[in-house]
Amino acid sequence: MAIATVPGPTFAQPTMTAEARASQAALDSLADRLGYRYEVVDNGPECPAEVENCFLATITLTVPGDIEGGFADRGLALYFGFVNRLPLVESDIFRHELVNGDLQRLTLKPGASLAPGSTHVIKLWGLGSNFSSAFAMPNAYLMADGLEARTIAATRPVVDPDTGLEELPFVAPMTDEARLATRGGEDRTQWLTAERAFAVQADRIAPAASGIAILPRPAEVTVNAGARLDISRGVTLSIAGAEAAALEPALAALARAGAAQEGETPLSIVVDDGSELPDEGYRLRISGEGVEIVAGSVAGASHALRSLAQQVAFDEGRLAQMTITDAPAYGFRGLHVDLGRNFHGRDQLLKLVEAMAAFKLNRLHLHLAEDEGWRIEIPALPELAAIGSERCHDPAEARCLLPQLGAGPDRGDAVDGYLTTQDYIAIVRAADARGIEVIPSIDMPGHSRAAIVAMEARHDRLVAEGRPEEAARYRLIDPADTTSYRSIQNYDDNTLNVCLPSTYRFVDTVVDALADMHREAGVPLRTFHLGADETAGAWVESPACQSMIAEVGGDARELTPLFIEGVSASLAEKGLQAGGWSDGMGHTDAARMPDNAQTNIWSVLHTGAIREAHDQLNRGWDVVLSIPNLGYFDMPYAPHPEEGGYDWATRGVDTHQVFGFMPDNLPANAALIANIQATPQIIADEPVLQPGHRIAGLQAQLWSETIRTDAEMDYMLFPRLLALAERAWRPAAWAPAYRAGETYGWQDARVDRDALAEEWRDFAGRVAAQWPLLDAIGVAYRVAPPGARIAEGQLKANSVFPGTRIEYRVGDGEWRAYDGPVTVDSAVSLRSRSADGTRTSRTVHVEPAG
Repeated sequence: MAIATVPGPTFAQPTMTAEARASQAALDSLADRLGYRYEVVDNGPECPAEVENCFLATITLTVPGDIEGGFADRGLALYFGFVNRLPLVESDIFRHELVNGDLQRLTLKPGASLAPGSTHVIKLWGLGSNFSSAFAMPNAYLMADGLEARTIAATRPVVDPDTGLEELPFVAPMTDEARLATRGGEDRTQWLTAERAFAVQADRIAPAASGIAILPRPAEVTVNAGARLDISRGVTLSIAGAEAAALEPALAALARAGAAQEGETPLSIVVDDGSELPDEGYRLRISGEGVEIVAGSVAGASHALRSLAQQVAFDEGRLAQMTITDAPAYGFRGLHVDLGRNFHGRDQLLKLVEAMAAFKLNRLHLHLAEDEGWRIEIPALPELAAIGSERCHDPAEARCLLPQLGAGPDRGDAVDGYLTTQDYIAIVRAADARGIEVIPSIDMPGHSRAAIVAMEARHDRLVAEGRPEEAARYRLIDPADTTSYRSIQNYDDNTLNVCLPSTYRFVDTVVDALADMHREAGVPLRTFHLGADETAGAWVESPACQSMIAEVGGDARELTPLFIEGVSASLAEKGLQAGGWSDGMGHTDAARMPDNAQTNIWSVLHTGAIREAHDQLNRGWDVVLSIPNLGYFDMPYAPHPEEGGYDWATRGVDTHQVFGFMPDNLPANAALIANIQATPQIIADEPVLQPGHRIAGLQAQLWSETIRTDAEMDYMLFPRLLALAERAWRPAAWAPAYRAGETYGWQDARVDRDALAEEWRDFAGRVAAQWPLLDAIGVAYRVAPPGARIAEGQLKANSVFPGTRIEYRVGDGEWRAYDGPVTVDSAVSLRSRSADGTRTSRTVHVEPAG
């Protein structure tokens, strides 16, 4: 079936006079040469009287001494991103104004100018904190009347040639731990310096893998006596119960590992849905005669081949005789990728699909629309992609959305774009071939600014063409609504009006278009995720909503649950499961929701996760744990100013914490995970979980506010995603059984920490064994910096994972391989190197004691 496309809008380019070209050249020169420095000064200062809960940052502008003019009469404006609320800006020459979201504007005060050779320090009193340099947004830009906006060159990001990661050279180093690590009070957070990392890692030192290197570790492994089976000369394949094409990606992975087809070793695969094996389960037997696989489904057979491929690569084709019986602990093992804030394209997603399959993950949740961007082509509504997918400096937003999150003023930036219908179809097909279900997500009614702007552009175009009735068909706002609100992300116009028939027509059109794409891919759409979270106080003054409230009773707070219930019912009529985030889903009336609703629990462990998870499990819904302390991989690996990511939920989620999580006993996690202030906190078991309910599974999340490159995405996901894959496949042996009402203190003895330590060492060895596989797929996984200390003149260093190569240098000397303790008498820099030798970690520094 061909998907019909409606022609999209076209945009004319303006022309310039000679005078304007001269002014443009002057602006270009200023943008190219203006000095720009962002510095976080204090995360716990004494706040001005008009600001509470503040931090202080500064922007320092240095004007070249030979610049032409100060633009005092040209309406000069400086635009920059600042993601925190910014109630007070102090400047000698600038006035401040919030544009929308994180986009801020500075304009010259009357009589002020950027005088040649001048320096201006602008004080930014923001709400909250900036604990990491990642909060700074790149691509600040200048604009003047009648001219084209120009990015300030000093604010452009660059890529570090050693780490392969983006850097922001305009951000001042954050070195004063006393002023910058916490906001004071009860916060005990410390930066994970090299010395502290050395101490933490000393208790987690792991040997290299031996015997079984498969990840996730199989449920049962029996190693049998007998000579090793040499599979390096390839296999002779026989398959019963399935077509070879259904197993092609897994067979290709086996060939890459060193066991190609058309070889000598018999490989028998039997898919028997009548076997005693559970869905996705398999039995793998390696004997002196060959390899036998029995599975209850194609997915189970694929998992068996992936396990075999990992072991073949580890043993270099000479396999010990063994029997593996395996099946997952949870049926839902997912990865959520946010394409809305910053776009990542088809090739990156196809790479992730292969990596997911390698470690037996089976749900890819694609977040396709946000305030900052619409990322999927909907043929009937071309403005969604043509306008909603791009950010540029267009105050009218007729060509694009205004820049957010450091996107810059020009269309076509790498952080923008969208998936065409053919891109999406290719991803769905590739995922299905690897046993992965794609779950599309369009967040609504909040987080919908890109859709609203695009549909307003459609409306205006059709009105200009004399087609007002058609213009109104997909309008998402009530033009008579005078409600004033600000969303959590600081937008005043990002919420669909849920009282308009045109809004529901829009939702139906988008869902049907996605269903058409799945149908063309040969993979029916099963689940649609409508978001349903973080709706600000909209609609109060909307005449359409006042009429609806009068009809149904209640007040504006009832409208979001009614919207979720209505859309969920519509999805059920289409044969689709409705998914949503737990806050919005929890406000609905369970009696008006489909029985099979899927909900993602995203509250923080210590502040609401148990309440939401147990309440929604007790409703009988499919509950997926997306708890930030377990699976928000946009959070930093550790509390350190050079580790990227937002930190509103936790100051650090390292691989060990993900591995140690206990999904079936949420209160018990208080024994292992402190709260956001690094303070132990008992978690009440309220409400208690009723018997007969269990979570559907786990999902990792990668929100992309600070993730602008594919390399950064890989860094934030891996190796943490391997720990989540392990936990979603294999129960936590150290977890006590859940007992209603029981709570747990810090390091509670009922949590078997010896078992956790033992299994961590085994896991860490198996992670290190997977580096070559990730290298082959093209995943730029995180290379963790070493821990190190200097004591009694001896430099000692250690690593998170066994076999990691460490390099050091004294002062500005040459980098050397670290092979053991080294005698030093001055400061030392250290870094780790990836298994393939192409990338390094960030550099850490240690000094002699005293």
